[in-house]
Amino acid sequence: MTEAVRIAYTQLSSKVATALVIAGVPADIAKLEAEIMAEADLLGVPSHGVRMLPPLLTALRDGRVTAAPNIHLKREFGATSLMDGDNGPGRTISCRAMDDAIARARQFGIGACLALRTTHWGRAHAYAYRAAQQGMVGICTTNAMPSMAGWGATTKVIGNNPIAISIPQRNAETPLILDMAMSQAAVGKVGTWLREGREVPQGWGLDAEGKPSTDAKAILGGAVLPFGGHKGAGLALMMELLTAALAGGAFGNEIVSGDRTGLDPESCKLFIALNPEAFGGSETLTHRVADYLAYLNEVASVTQPFTWPGERGWIERDANLAQGVPLHAEIVTQLAAVGVTF
Repeated sequence: MTEAVRIAYTQLSSKVATALVIAGVPADIAKLEAEIMAEADLLGVPSHGVRMLPPLLTALRDGRVTAAPNIHLKREFGATSLMDGDNGPGRTISCRAMDDAIARARQFGIGACLALRTTHWGRAHAYAYRAAQQGMVGICTTNAMPSMAGWGATTKVIGNNPIAISIPQRNAETPLILDMAMSQAAVGKVGTWLREGREVPQGWGLDAEGKPSTDAKAILGGAVLPFGGHKGAGLALMMELLTAALAGGAFGNEIVSGDRTGLDPESCKLFIALNPEAFGGSETLTHRVADYLAYLNEVASVTQPFTWPGERGWIERDANLAQGVPLHAEIVTQLAAVGVTF
């Protein structure tokens, strides 16, 4: 693997924001998009980080993403809402939708915002984290263009439709966050392994001929596979229905018929916030979470210590804030090609 270039997080997010403003994105939206984009790299997930800037800039130039979207609520019904994202930058739409769900949870104990006409949100983790930082349990999911085989198909038939769930801890900056695609490995992760020259494990995907492969490039030209066979495929189907069907929006196959780049215009996303104060209380929740994590640490194998969901990312964050965010040389080159240099 080529040695990474390290960039300070604030510098990285500032440079990305500037590029978005030059592309016509309002400064407040550009700042939020950049911070969330760079956050993925900060937490050690480059597959969903600033490498996504060049295709976003292309989409803005082509008019496939609305630079200054009219994000608005189409419908409100007590603890729920339906938001129209106007196909604007997906991270901003997602933050506004989760914030809407959080506000409703403060009033009703639970809040849900279903957003339609969105674009790629980067990483689900960011929005579950947003809820946990405000003391809420957060849940979010999205549909996407087909990238995954299932039900015996040997080609892409459904999106890998990720879900993220966050549970607050006493330290609001280190919640538990499970962020997972319905595939054995996210498409972006396969791309990361290709960039790093690594052979992927058996079971991650199929090549263009529908045959099992351990070649990352071949899988990117074929399809990823669901985790747990019918279980991952079934969950992907349910996420598709909880988003696109519930909103009356576009299914993944309809998204890809209009845009095959992975931008996911017209996709739908569901954001749910649960207020612990409406249940056992925030103090009780964080206390019991600490108790259970302590138990799991005690019973975990010495050869494979227990690591709770999201823990590795917080460790990476602390190290990268001190040392700089690592960017693969190939990503640095791609950023330079769109005017982002360090």
